[in-house]
Amino acid sequence: MKIAQQLKDKNIAEYLIYMWQVEDMIRANGCDIDQMERNVLAAYPCSEEEKGPLKQWYSDLINMMREEGVSEKGHLRINHNVIINLTDLHSQLLSSSQFPFYSSAYFKALPYIVELRAKNNKKEEPELETCFEALYGVMLLRLQKKAVSEGTEKAVKTIASLLSMLANYYDKNKKGELKLE
Repeated sequence: MKIAQQLKDKNIAEYLIYMWQVEDMIRANGCDIDQMERNVLAAYPCSEEEKGPLKQWYSDLINMMREEGVSEKGHLRINHNVIINLTDLHSQLLSSSQFPFYSSAYFKALPYIVELRAKNNKKEEPELETCFEALYGVMLLRLQKKAVSEGTEKAVKTIASLLSMLANYYDKNKKGELKLE
């Protein structure tokens, strides 16, 4: 809960990846708060009084996942909203002549995005969601100690650079420091 809020305040891209991990962790525990308490909360290095709000946070997420029909796959509406907000900012940055470095990063990443969308057969999916799925997928492969090809490494590095820039612009925009046309 604290980690999610800190990431949301600091880096929206890292926040989204973290929240996708949380969704998967909840699924791995059968969307069951008792299992979450035994397998996850018991390992948290926090006091007993801190565990109460943390348990409530996980319980709320579990309920949201059930209500939104994403208990087995998909993402919570709150996470989709992050993609929507980032996509809106992404479009504004691309349509402005003030951000040539962002446009350049996007056009470097675009061939990889197109290739990933073709492979995944998700052409209606927002481009940024494809980007996040690529980063998340590689992160999962690394956690499983599976090999990542050189081509995939290059693609992910390019995509990560784009998302890093976008996250920085998002932060500046949130603080009122970004002047969009």
